[in-house]
Amino acid sequence: MNDQQDPKAVEKVYTRLVDLLTTGEEIIYIATQKKPLVNILPDCVALTNKRILFFTPANLGLSIKFVDFVWKDVIDVFIKEEIIGAVFSAKTTNGAEMGVDYLPKVQARKLYQYAQERKEEEREARRLRDLEEKRAESGSFNFEHQQSAPATPVHQPEPQPEPVYTAPPVAVAPPPPVHEEPKKDELTEKLKKLRVLFDNGLISQDEYNAKKLELLSDL
Repeated sequence: MNDQQDPKAVEKVYTRLVDLLTTGEEIIYIATQKKPLVNILPDCVALTNKRILFFTPANLGLSIKFVDFVWKDVIDVFIKEEIIGAVFSAKTTNGAEMGVDYLPKVQARKLYQYAQERKEEEREARRLRDLEEKRAESGSFNFEHQQSAPATPVHQPEPQPEPVYTAPPVAVAPPPPVHEEPKKDELTEKLKKLRVLFDNGLISQDEYNAKKLELLSDL
């Protein structure tokens, strides 16, 4: 009531709004329209922690209609300041758009501020929900994978007749293994020296990676 709200309009909307609140829902702010000449039966906007509501008097003020949008369906909120007052509006995921004009600028700014904060909270809550769903899906996949894994070791003992491959004729064994050992030792020494150069900051990460790939390609 400190931002030029119409007391009667706020009282009427508040009374109606209290009857509409769900479990855990709290009123954040109520803004009232202030038309330049005759401000009879002004429209109102109310924000709660769960939704945004637009109230319009009907039947010569005997009743009041409202349209509400839950925060998860609100894509964006807008404020447009004019010579007389400001316009506050909201747009939803299904393309619906609702707004109220001739709001005192201080009220329109408060609506925009609170709405943006609530949208950020809803965005963060949505991000956490998506993260939890991904973790749940990942956990389910790992569990199924672990359950099916024991089927593989059951067949491990079968490939034991390896002695067949360990008894080739001595005369057939080629001498190249004697020649490959020095090459491996030489490559190991080169890799060690290359690592020393990198650890001492004498070459960059890119140079180290490139040289390492070059040495390994000779195998």
